[in-house]
Order: sequence, then structure tokens, then C-alpha cells
Amino acid sequence: MKRRATSRAAAACFVAALAAGGAQAQQGSWRLSASITPVYLGSADLDGGGDFSEFSTIVRAGVLGSIGGANLAGVTFNYERSDYSFSRPAAFGGTAPWNVVKRYGVSVPLVFGFGDRWALGAIPSLDWSRENGADEGESLTWGGVLSATRFFDGGNRLGIGVGAFDRLEKTSVYPLLLVDWKLADRWRLLNPLPAGPTGPAGLEIDYRLDSGWHLGVGAAWRTKRFRLSDAGPVADGIGEERGFPVFLRASRSFGEGISLFLYAGVVTAGQLRVEDRNGNALREVDVDPAPIFGVTFSARY
Repeated sequence: MKRRATSRAAAACFVAALAAGGAQAQQGSWRLSASITPVYLGSADLDGGGDFSEFSTIVRAGVLGSIGGANLAGVTFNYERSDYSFSRPAAFGGTAPWNVVKRYGVSVPLVFGFGDRWALGAIPSLDWSRENGADEGESLTWGGVLSATRFFDGGNRLGIGVGAFDRLEKTSVYPLLLVDWKLADRWRLLNPLPAGPTGPAGLEIDYRLDSGWHLGVGAAWRTKRFRLSDAGPVADGIGEERGFPVFLRASRSFGEGISLFLYAGVVTAGQLRVEDRNGNALREVDVDPAPIFGVTFSARY
């Protein structure tokens, strides 16, 4: 594998490990990328009575480029706004536990190529995740991802990684499987698009059609954790939403660097959780399966 190909493969490692979707860098060049993803979570019944729905918009923008040889560095900015609508949530005393939640932050992807076949990746990040009215200073989350990826002939790659994050009175450490593997002429196994509505913590199978469209089916783990408003039912507390989306995807590239991804699926094993300011659980409510729909438009230059 030549140095230029290694650089591209290292960029793929960076993408799979939670950085901006679609960014690639060639030897001696810098690439800009951006994406926008509206997501709608349909009405989901809450255990004990009531329901909720959610509309989110996710925006990402970043730059990635060579810092010599097959080594890459970049910076990625992200912003997400989620509007929740609750109806008679009995488990929360009939009052919405939160309303509008925002998350924004920055990550710095670093990828180092070793020889022709290996790349090590590191992505430290800082984010603020909070309901409107929450103290910004109490909403900081930080951590990073480390990964090692082996590249094979035919554009295949396989890697492992670990993510570790301090997320509002809770430390999370979890393993990552990084994969992009050709199963047959038209079939690939890969991680979901990081900029998509589910995030990259999962797997999907992709099938390439003659028309240029790709179809996919997959599953992922989806979680949000945020500081609650100081004027809400649990002042300065912590809210958490989590679930396991199973989804279908249709995607296509339109010219150099322009891509469209369409998603439809169901979020299973959903749960909403409210904690006090110190991370002690106050309420934990199971959520019935709910439909989820999303569209991602991405571009790179």
C-alpha cells in the first residue's frame, strides 16, 4: 500500500472513530467537511402513562489534513438541538422533566500511520450538554477515543478502540469495533455514519445497487446525557435518554464530495432517567419502541 493510500485509509479510521462524517485527506492536502441531520423520534409511550416525542437537528463541520507522511490532524465542531414534547408523563409527576436540550463542542482528531498497514488514532473532545437554563459551567463533558486499525487489500480495514468520557457525575468506558469489510462483490460490513441520527456505535450491512444508491440495515447504541435547568422540576439535576435503534438506510453520492443519507427505523429498549445534581437516580422510566426518521446531507471540499 502506498503512502497516499495509507493516508486515505487513516482518514477512514478517523471517520469510524467518531469524527466528522465523510472527511478524507490526501497527502499534502486539507479537506473541509460539513453535515446537517434533522431527526424525528415519533411518539413513544412511557411506562406508567403518558408519552413523548423529539425533534433534533445535528450540525457538524470540520477540517482534516496531512501533517506529514501518513499522519493526519484536524478539528471538528458540533452542535445539536433537541426539542422534547411530553404529554402527561405520570412517572415524572405529570410534568415534563426537560424541554429543549443543546449540545455543542469540539474534538481534535489525530491519526498516525505506521508502516503500510497500521494506523493509531486519538480523538480528545470537549462538549457542553445542557437543557436551556442550565449552568454552562456545570454542563462540561470531556474525554476521548483511542484506536488501532489494520488495513488489508481491497480497501478492507479492521480495528479496535476504547472510548472514555467524564459525563456529568458519571465516567463511561466502552470498547469500539472499527470495521469496513467487503463481504461479497456488492456487500460490505461497516460502522454507521458518525454524523447520522444513530451515531457510529454499531454495525450495518451495506448493499450497492447498479443505480448508484446504497441500501443498508443496522443497529446502534444511542445515548444523551445533559445537565437540567436550575429552574426545572429537578434543579441542576441530570437527564439521560438512551435506546437501541434498529434502522434501514438508503444513500447516494452526487458528484465529488456530496452525499445524501435517508434513515428509517425503530428505537428499542428505550429509557429516560432523571438524577439529582450529584448523579443519584431519582426516576428511571422505560419507553416503548418508537419510530425514528432522519436525513443527513454531507459535503466535503
